[in-house]
Amino acid sequence: MKEFVHLHVHTEFSLLDGLARIKKLVAMVKERGWKAVAITDHGSMYGTMKFYEECINNGIKPILGEEFYICNDRHSRSNKADTGHLILLAKNNTGYQNLLKLSSIAFTEGMYYKPRIDYKVLEQY
Repeated sequence: MKEFVHLHVHTEFSLLDGLARIKKLVAMVKERGWKAVAITDHGSMYGTMKFYEECINNGIKPILGEEFYICNDRHSRSNKADTGHLILLAKNNTGYQNLLKLSSIAFTEGMYYKPRIDYKVLEQY
């Protein structure tokens, strides 16, 4: 099963629902002979640099991403029930830059209980 790549992983930086410690996660991936692993913390990219460095130092391909909270209108404050989840992964450096931009917009423009993006800004980035 060496071809397996876990594309939905929450680390200790996924506030309130992450458990995996980055060093232990990467060590487990290496021990099992897997070639790559993703980070998709909820609503933030706080752990990406530590994750990236740990993966590179251990010969593992890091896949950077985030599990975004998405809604119909990030400016709306009337209905928190329309929030869903969407996993986005960076294909390359441009994708990574877009994820950073989306994450920043989620905190600065979309914060309503949780940092959110909407479909309009998703289409833009």
